[in-house]
Amino acid sequence: MELNCPVCNHPLERQGDKAHCAQCEQDHAVQARCPECHKPLEVLKACGAVDYFCQNGHGLISKKRVEFVVAP
Repeated sequence: MELNCPVCNHPLERQGDKAHCAQCEQDHAVQARCPECHKPLEVLKACGAVDYFCQNGHGLISKKRVEFVVAP
């Protein structure tokens, strides 16, 4: 899934929980959201692994299914 800059609409380069726009030289926060309810996910980090958990009843979410969006 490609993220676009909310300012200039150019593709963003993901860098962890941030994204950088080379066109307008701005950094934007990236948020992980549940594919079912579209609410923010809790990020669990342990032993080098990153997992995502939905607190709204959907449990653990595979990182392949996570929706990444530019945070408002």
